[in-house]
Amino acid sequence: MTWYPLALPSLTGRRYLVTGANAGLGFFTAARLAGAGAHVVLSGRSPERLDAAAAAIRGARPAASVDTLVMDVSSLDAVADATGRLLAEAPLDGIVANAGIVHPPRHREESVDGNELVLATNVLGHFAMLGGLVRHLAPGARVVSLGSLATRLSTFRVDDLQLERGYDGWRAYAQSKIAAQSVGFELDRRLRAVGSSVASVVAHPGYSVSGRTPTVPGVNEPSRGGRFGDALQAAWAQGKHRGAEVVLHALTAADVEGGQFWGPRFLTRGEPTLQEPTRVSSDPAIGARVWAFAEQATGRPFVVGA
Repeated sequence: MTWYPLALPSLTGRRYLVTGANAGLGFFTAARLAGAGAHVVLSGRSPERLDAAAAAIRGARPAASVDTLVMDVSSLDAVADATGRLLAEAPLDGIVANAGIVHPPRHREESVDGNELVLATNVLGHFAMLGGLVRHLAPGARVVSLGSLATRLSTFRVDDLQLERGYDGWRAYAQSKIAAQSVGFELDRRLRAVGSSVASVVAHPGYSVSGRTPTVPGVNEPSRGGRFGDALQAAWAQGKHRGAEVVLHALTAADVEGGQFWGPRFLTRGEPTLQEPTRVSSDPAIGARVWAFAEQATGRPFVVGA
C-alpha cells in the first residue's frame, strides 16, 4: 500500500501563509492545505503566476479558500509591505517559508538591498518576514522552514555568508540552506525561552523534481525532455507533490514538536520521518551568530516575545 497522500486533519477555520506558492513544493503544499479546509494565502513574486496557481486550486477544489499576496522575498521593502498587509488580517496558524532560488546565478549578484542575492532570497527575506509576523501567530501555530539535502554536502563559512571572499553557485545555494535551517532551529530555541506555544520546525523535501510531478497548466509544465531526464532518476527521485507531504506533516501532524527536523524516509524520497539535521545547522552557537548576522544584514531586530 502506498503512503501517498498522507491523511491531513480537518483544517477548517485555520489560516496559513505559503511563500513561493505559485509553483513546485509551495503550490502542492498550498493546494493540500486548501483541500483540507484551510484558508491559504499564496505568496510569490509574480501576480500572473499567483493567479494561475490560485485558479488551478479553485478549479480542482471549487470550495477552496485562497488569497494571493505579491511578495518578492529578495526585497526588504517588498517584505515589509506584504507583512503590513498580513498584520491587518486575522492571525495565522502557520507559515511555510518555502520561496527561494534553487538554480543560483553563475556569478555573484546582489539584491536591491545590497545583499548576496541567493542569501537574500532564501534566508534574509524570510527572516525579516518572520520577525514582523511572529507576534501575529495564533497560539499553537507552527513555522516550517525549508531545508535541503545540500546542507550535508557543503562546508559553512559563517564568517562569509555574503560570499564576498569567493562565490560559486553551488556554495551560494548550500550555504543559504544551512543558514535557513540554522535560523529555523534558533527561532524555536528563542520561542521556547519565552514560553511561547508557537513551534518552529525544519523540513527538507528530499530530491523532488519537476519531471516526476503531475502537470498543472500554468503551474507545472515540464518539457517532454525534462520528463524523460527526470524519469531516468526514478530510483532516487520523487515528484514535488510528494516532497510537499514532508512539509505538510511538519506543519500539521500531531507527533511533530518544535525544533525537529523532518525529511523523506529514504533520504531522497519516501514518507515523512523524523531525522537528524547536520551538526552545523543545529549548533546553538552558530545559530546565534547567523541570527545576529541576519539582524545586521536586514537592519531589523527580530525580537521573540513581548
